[in-house]
Amino acid sequence: MSKQLKIFLTVIGVVAVIGILHFWLNVGFNKSGISNSGNVAEEATFRVGFLPVTCHLTCPVTDWINTNMVGHGFYEPVRFSGWPELKEAFLSGNLPATFMLAPMAMALRQQGVPVKIVYLGHRDGTALMVHKDSKIYTFKDLRGKKIAVPNRFSNQRLIIYRGLRENEMTINDVTLLEMPPPDMPAALYSKSVDAIISGEPFMGQTEMDGYGRVLYQAKQLWPNFISCVLVVHEGVIKEHPQWVQQLVDGIAKSGKWLDAGMEHRMEASEAVATKYYHQDPRLLRFVLSKPPDRVTYSNLALAKNDFEKIADIAMEAGVLSGPISFDEYADTTFSSKTHDTQPYSWSPTQ
Repeated sequence: MSKQLKIFLTVIGVVAVIGILHFWLNVGFNKSGISNSGNVAEEATFRVGFLPVTCHLTCPVTDWINTNMVGHGFYEPVRFSGWPELKEAFLSGNLPATFMLAPMAMALRQQGVPVKIVYLGHRDGTALMVHKDSKIYTFKDLRGKKIAVPNRFSNQRLIIYRGLRENEMTINDVTLLEMPPPDMPAALYSKSVDAIISGEPFMGQTEMDGYGRVLYQAKQLWPNFISCVLVVHEGVIKEHPQWVQQLVDGIAKSGKWLDAGMEHRMEASEAVATKYYHQDPRLLRFVLSKPPDRVTYSNLALAKNDFEKIADIAMEAGVLSGPISFDEYADTTFSSKTHDTQPYSWSPTQ
């Protein structure tokens, strides 16, 4: 074999390996993935990212129900400990879909990332907490105080902006500190901050343990509040819409299943806390029941009006660099087919 032929074959081999790795990393499919016909292969596993918060609860619940109903789930839920790791996994192409902060998804799209919001993760599910011994009883009492927020791109940060505006205050009247939600309970307990706000269950933890007091539930400050959404790489939507629809349908069914009765919420609390979240189940039981509408999962179809409100405040807060149209970052094709979706017909006692 000539030297030139050896070099040529080596180059072909390297290109082939790079192509395989590119497909595996950038599409995020394990095993056989998607068949050439665009149908989900029976043995395929798709990665869907989530954090151990109630805003993402339908991700593990859908997998848990399907695993028990038919013996296996149709995607692999991948747990992350924080937003930076989850975002980087999505940007690297290692996740074809993930739950993500709504303003973060919008900002990524504005920066040129091919991401589309296809469904909501929840409604409400956020509380603004103060220490039980504090003298803070109204929003105006937060003047001059330190407030911990999860992230620059979090809707919890935007809800503070909205509250300040409605109470004739500005961002200069408070000090906002970015803090990972799991660290917030300890910060409130030690009084190193005056108030904390994030998605559950971390806010409920302070209340359950006796040192936190709810100043406002999200619905009191922002009716039908949205924090997190389900996002998908645009390439996956174009090439495999059947899979995206299956994913959205599953999330819709599990959300309605959670809202169908308190017994479902308590059963899910035990399973998800131990198998997916690695938390004490009593925490999920608390935040999913006290009160029962602390977080809801039924009205999750995309609505343009909801996102226009988010975009307006996000521009005011400097999260978005300018206007962005709803159709640019959202695809309602899949959520529009879920209005008549029924909850999963299953119970752990069956």
